[in-house]
Amino acid sequence: MEIGIDSFASAMFGTNESNAISSVDAMSQLLDRIEHADQVGLDVYGIGEHHKKEFLDSATAVILSAAAARTRNIRLASAVTVLSAADPVRVFQSFATLDLISRGRAELVVGRGSSVEAFPLFGFSLNDYDQLFTEKLDLLLKIRDTEFITWSGKFRPALNNQPVYPRPFQEKLPVWLGVGGTPESFARAGALGLPLMVAVIGGETYRFRPLVDIYREAGRRAGYKPEELKVGLHSPGYVGKSTKEAIAEYYPGYAEIWTKLGRQRGWPPVTRQQFDMQVAPKGVLMVGGPEQVAEKILAHSESLGGISRVTFQMDNAGLTHEQLMQSMELIGSKVAPILKNA
Repeated sequence: MEIGIDSFASAMFGTNESNAISSVDAMSQLLDRIEHADQVGLDVYGIGEHHKKEFLDSATAVILSAAAARTRNIRLASAVTVLSAADPVRVFQSFATLDLISRGRAELVVGRGSSVEAFPLFGFSLNDYDQLFTEKLDLLLKIRDTEFITWSGKFRPALNNQPVYPRPFQEKLPVWLGVGGTPESFARAGALGLPLMVAVIGGETYRFRPLVDIYREAGRRAGYKPEELKVGLHSPGYVGKSTKEAIAEYYPGYAEIWTKLGRQRGWPPVTRQQFDMQVAPKGVLMVGGPEQVAEKILAHSESLGGISRVTFQMDNAGLTHEQLMQSMELIGSKVAPILKNA
């Protein structure tokens, strides 16, 4: 099982102004963390895409390219690219370039986007939410598989035997489909034979098993072998020296940030009881000491019928750079060996 980190490149850490840092320092620390993740043996580091003041990840491939120059082995991925509001040609070119810089370590995780600020920013209508993604995914996969493209659609000018350059270092640039809880998205990934990255950010992870089964069944019907249908899990998490320490460090910032987000989206405030349920064995939060978190990941894998990759989303709880660096050290030195030897 591969293990890694996903980041939304928070513009500042700390839950109050006294703890805030500049965007320059936040970006510098992010690159330090990606380099550290490579040094401690993690398999993948993903950068999300947002277009809000709170985040610095609007140009994902630029951040990953800077990281590529400072790392040797770790795979560098988007998490996720909001393909519906992007031009597939430029997306492919950016990540093919990243692939050349990194000598074959680039990956794309594409999705429709749960944060929808990119749609009005780039002139797209939310009324076309699914149509946009379906069409653009079709074009992206054709560009990946064929150098010269003849294609036409509704939302982009047609291409008539036009080549798209540069071509990546890898023979076939990996494209994962990032999904939330829509059955149609799971079925689409299976029918296309694409690896699946499931974002589970609340509730109990085992409840996604019926959706994962839809993915695997759609893939089987489309003629793909079981080993071709990879499943990844993306969830919030944090590893401390002990479960008590991890919870003490993680909970205050988590409660504050998610309560603030809830006011924007109509969710009730976070309570300690809710948090404890999420930290419980079946809950989504991968928060605890190394052994406890490893056991939880293995249980999640079993409940979902086997997962190939798990990624922690850690910069959503006001944690400091030093805390995040220490957590990655523990994931690489303590959690990863348990998972790889299971």
